[in-house]
Amino acid sequence: MYQRTPSLPPKEMLPTMYDLPSENPEEPGLPDEFHLFQPELLRQTFRPSNYPAEEIFIASDLNLYYDPYHPQWYKRPDWFAALGVSRLYQGEELRLSYVIWQEEIVPFIAIELLSPGTEAEDLGRTVRGINQPPTKWEVYERILGIPYYVVFDRYSNQLQAFTLKSGKYQPLRLENQQLWLEEVQLGLGLWAGNCQGIERLWLRWYGRDGNWILTPTEQETQRAEQEAQRAEQEAQRAEQEAQRAEQEAQRERQRVLELEALLARYQEQFGQLN
Repeated sequence: MYQRTPSLPPKEMLPTMYDLPSENPEEPGLPDEFHLFQPELLRQTFRPSNYPAEEIFIASDLNLYYDPYHPQWYKRPDWFAALGVSRLYQGEELRLSYVIWQEEIVPFIAIELLSPGTEAEDLGRTVRGINQPPTKWEVYERILGIPYYVVFDRYSNQLQAFTLKSGKYQPLRLENQQLWLEEVQLGLGLWAGNCQGIERLWLRWYGRDGNWILTPTEQETQRAEQEAQRAEQEAQRAEQEAQRAEQEAQRERQRVLELEALLARYQEQFGQLN
């Protein structure tokens, strides 16, 4: 655990996202491919029907500053979403970081993608000394009180979800590796499919009807397929109309031939009478 300083400077004197670092050169490495592809799939499919897009902020691997008493301390969630906050900072700019004492809105959900080197901290198994930065689990649970915390292990394909009850994270029971969140009218589950050319299980959002929310690319593909189907149906209808017209023309020609034959017989009979 850590100790807070006895006094808090005025809010106006606290550093803003422009003063705080957006990168830490001492942190090892950059996100691997999975940590790039998976958060993007989550971002593209997180579309709550009860919140306008301009009131949803989604971020991945972005510094989250959480403690005005220790303004240099931050966590970097693999993915998180905040609701009821402007998509752009003050409606104008892209954020360099997410600073709680500026935003005043806690993320609704945080998702961590487990790695062998981060599992202990992500699951709250790391013990920190006095005056050391707390673990992600402590920050999400005790300091921020993020309502939902989800952890996904891509090596075992194990999905774990937690929700706050009496200030503590309690595990949620998942049905078929799926979690429904009524507050956003969306569910989170494991989807077996192709993302960025990779076939595996991926985390993605689904709707109340149980269908996976489509990415913009999938929507375009679906629209193109629907247009192609409509064009094919129109072509089939046109062909059927042409066939009906040809059949009607054939019937008309047959009637003409029959009338001509009948007329020829009448003329023949009339000639014999004369």
